[in-house]
Amino acid sequence: MEIEEKYRWATGKIRKKVKDSSDAISTLANCAAILNESFPGFFWVGFYLKRKDHLALGPFQGPPACEKLGTDKGVCADCANSEKSIVVDNVHEYAGHVACDSRSNSEIVVPLFNRKGKLEAILDVDSEDFGEFSEIDRKYLEEISEILRPLWD
Repeated sequence: MEIEEKYRWATGKIRKKVKDSSDAISTLANCAAILNESFPGFFWVGFYLKRKDHLALGPFQGPPACEKLGTDKGVCADCANSEKSIVVDNVHEYAGHVACDSRSNSEIVVPLFNRKGKLEAILDVDSEDFGEFSEIDRKYLEEISEILRPLWD
C-alpha cells in the first residue's frame, strides 16, 4: 500500500474516532495507536499537551518518553512557539534538540488547535531512519490536526 493510501485509511479511522469521541485523551490515545499501526517507520508517535509553562506528555505509542518539555528549546518547543509544523531530517543537527531517546534520527511535529485557534497540543512523530518524513507526511498529519480540533470544545 502506498503512503497516501495508508494516510487515507488512517485519516478515515481517526475521523470516526473523533466523531464517536466521549473523551479527548482516549481519542488521542487511539489516534496514536492508529498512526503507529499504519506506519512501521514511525518509531514513536504521540502528543504533548500545552500547559502554561511547558509541554506535558500525553497519549503515545513507543518507548518511554520525556514527561515534561520546556518551551525554550527543542523541536516540540519550536513548533509550539511558532504554531507551525516542522520536519527535521536529522535531529542530531537541530539546534537545541531534546533527545528523549537516542534512537530517534528524524522527526515531524504538528501543532493542534481547538476550534477557536488556540494551541492545545503537539503531535510528535519520530523515526529511527534519517529523512523519514516528507511533504506528504506534513500534509496528512496537518489534516489529522484539523480533524482533532473538535476534541477541545
